[in-house]
Amino acid sequence: MGTIIRILGGILGMALGTLVVIKSEWFMENFGTIPWAEDKLATSGGTRFFYKLIGLAIILIGIMAATNMLGGFLLGTVGRLFLPPPT
Repeated sequence: MGTIIRILGGILGMALGTLVVIKSEWFMENFGTIPWAEDKLATSGGTRFFYKLIGLAIILIGIMAATNMLGGFLLGTVGRLFLPPPT
């Protein structure tokens, strides 16, 4: 049962991320521009690009969740922040 839920959750995450990438204009119209993204991303549509990056990150997290790679990725990247210091 847990495997099916993990896979369905990953597919749902991929679908949500795809929606954010495709509909970035809609997100910008409804949530407004992000001044930081407009300033730092140095493109004419910095906010749109930022929403697309967020959508891409959601897609990648969904893929890792569906393939059971999310735990290993988190332990390999930020896991050391939560380990106790060696004595």
